[in-house]
Amino acid sequence: MRHAAATLPLALAIASSIACSSSEAPPAPSPDAGPYEPDLSPLGGNRPVTPVVPSSYRPGTPVPLLILLHGHGASGLIQSLYFGLPALAEQRGFILLAPDGTFGQDGARFWNATDACCQFDSAAVDDVAYLTGLIDEATGRFSIDPKRIYLAGHSNGGFMSYRMSCDRADLIAAMVSLAGAMWNEPSQCHPSGPVAVLQIHGTADDTVLYDGGTLTLGGHAAPYPSAEQSVLDWVAFDGCTPVPDTSAPLRDLVSDTDGPETSSAVYAEGCSPGGHAELWTMSGASHIPGLLADFTPSWLDFLMAHPKP
Repeated sequence: MRHAAATLPLALAIASSIACSSSEAPPAPSPDAGPYEPDLSPLGGNRPVTPVVPSSYRPGTPVPLLILLHGHGASGLIQSLYFGLPALAEQRGFILLAPDGTFGQDGARFWNATDACCQFDSAAVDDVAYLTGLIDEATGRFSIDPKRIYLAGHSNGGFMSYRMSCDRADLIAAMVSLAGAMWNEPSQCHPSGPVAVLQIHGTADDTVLYDGGTLTLGGHAAPYPSAEQSVLDWVAFDGCTPVPDTSAPLRDLVSDTDGPETSSAVYAEGCSPGGHAELWTMSGASHIPGLLADFTPSWLDFLMAHPKP
């Protein structure tokens, strides 16, 4: 195994901290205040992230919040550009935060998600607390719809999306994991309520294997479940009937193979309110697939279709 997630170029060096603020929504501006200019100063304290705010945003009108979590060795900026999210945040009217993890001893940024991925240093990092504080700070500055707070992550960021959904299901409406995985032992996950979950994974991923395996980095090794098992764990948590609907036509989302390659297994029956789970299997796709134009809009559609009840 090469490493816990494909390493992308590093951008800005950011130290670790937790930032908190009031969760009270800001007041609507006075009609006589002139053109509205949002506060785009960084959130996140000593691990800062600049919010991407659509030009349509106005205080007093709640909007969705998407938190994007990068892969091991990448950064929020790089991950955001890979998915093409800044332009989509403007088009679709959601606020985007793409924070950075902390630097490990190997010089690569990581999220402390599960035992498999990716806390390999001796010093513990509480990324659940950091991201919770980031959500609190964002909802204190902007008019965020509390029923539409979403997570999306690639690789290590996918592992962290699962970790946040396990620990803070009270905050998270829905999440997307590209090439990440759940805890290998589902008893480590204690969601307080349903979260809609989408796992997207390539069958030719040789970094985080589609069928599960063991990640080894820096002398540390721990197992992780398959893409299917990661979803089935949430089928159980969400109270869904464990029989998928596989009737949807193939999607053409990546350029790794010719023609439509992505099949869907949808668990939508019998779920508790707010619960839903899907597995999108990209036949022949790698760990960092070439993305076609429909890739990110497709999983954004999934998120936006699953607010908290």
